[in-house]
Amino acid sequence: MSLRINDTAPNFKAQTTLGPIDFHEWIGDSWAILFSHPKDFTPVCTTELGYMAKIEPEFAKRNARLIGLSVDPVESHGRWLADIEETQGAHVAYPIIGDSELAVSKLYNMLPAEEPGTAEGRTPALNQTVRSVFVIGPDKKIKLMLTYPMTTGRNFDEILRVLDSMQMTARYRVATPVNWRQGEDVIIAGSVSDEEAKTLFPGGWKTVKPYLRVIKQPGA
Repeated sequence: MSLRINDTAPNFKAQTTLGPIDFHEWIGDSWAILFSHPKDFTPVCTTELGYMAKIEPEFAKRNARLIGLSVDPVESHGRWLADIEETQGAHVAYPIIGDSELAVSKLYNMLPAEEPGTAEGRTPALNQTVRSVFVIGPDKKIKLMLTYPMTTGRNFDEILRVLDSMQMTARYRVATPVNWRQGEDVIIAGSVSDEEAKTLFPGGWKTVKPYLRVIKQPGA
């Protein structure tokens, strides 16, 4: 089953480095960042897990919880986390899902449903599509999906930027322009008529084109 933005994130139960979880219950009223890895003890993923550990407080400020996944058993994750702390100088406090049966990877369409076998004997190259990021809202809907090649480390600062945009645009009827960052001008959503905009944004706006109306960031 393919997944699309605004689909309900498939629920699952799994073992993690912090114990068993029911995914939807674990999310609760928070946002969730699920990011996956093709194998333990892989170099690019080692740097990614360490960096996410360092910036986890930034996600916490935004009511977002981090959870990783790697196609290996939880016991292997524990040994890998020791390497991550040693090499990256950061303790991973968020959970890492063990996906030795490939169940979650298949559920989230990162591996074909008909993929045979388990994690045992699989190489990172066989799992190379398990390099995705899913941002999931408190409503359990998928808000963003990204998949990276194995050789390119992910830009998790970009995930923070996108989370800022999504949280703001969920509250106000606006959109964010290219390369937007907190505090910069935003765009009135195309679904808002000029009459509605007068009520929603009494401070007025700059009309670049009838479809491109720029205002200061609400709530900034």
